[in-house]
Amino acid sequence: MADGGAASLTQDPAARIRVSDEVLERFPSFRLRVLYAFGIRNRPSDATSGEWLREGASRGLAALGGMRPGEHPHVKLWRDAYSAFGAKPSAYPCSAEALIQRAVKEGADAVPGINCLVDAYNAVSLAHLLPIGGEDLDRLVGPCVLRLATSKDADVDAATAADAPKPGEVIWADDVGWTCRRWNWRQGLRTRLTESTRNAYFIIEGMAPALTETQLDEAARELAERIAATVSPQHQQIVRVV
Repeated sequence: MADGGAASLTQDPAARIRVSDEVLERFPSFRLRVLYAFGIRNRPSDATSGEWLREGASRGLAALGGMRPGEHPHVKLWRDAYSAFGAKPSAYPCSAEALIQRAVKEGADAVPGINCLVDAYNAVSLAHLLPIGGEDLDRLVGPCVLRLATSKDADVDAATAADAPKPGEVIWADDVGWTCRRWNWRQGLRTRLTESTRNAYFIIEGMAPALTETQLDEAARELAERIAATVSPQHQQIVRVV
């Protein structure tokens, strides 16, 4: 994306990430913050991002206090939401549950690094026990919308070995197709964050009343601080979508 394109997005970033009315009607307790980061210089995982992951996992384990991940209020509401659109949460856990479950089974050191951007949002996801995803803004085609899949949605990312979204499944999708299956269960490869990513967006999701607006804002700010500390963004902006 040219600099002019990035500048225009900073003026009206909410135009790129949207939530459909049908999702809001079915899930009125859904809350969303989007963090945009422009002019970044991503790099491979390093000692700093590895420490973030360990710290985040330790905080998440402490927040569980010995309970199972699915019993924590933040996670339980996601399990309820998944069940509501036909996804079995034990087979398709939300991203936050999948991350913390690995730490529960294997310890705080068990969550692997991918690259600094991914490590940053995974660390915050672990610490706050809420789903966070990050994608390459320049790879989006048109707006990215949280909506219900229809019979017209096809599998556009065969490399993930995932089948096509079934009608009624909650997906993130742009004009090409889905970017994340089953709400926040699995991201596609087309828009993933790589070391060549220069402009990115991060989706920080929660369900009220388990997660307050203040807690969601705190998670977004913590992620912005980690990104600022490691990949030198030229500009960041947090947008409250719903």
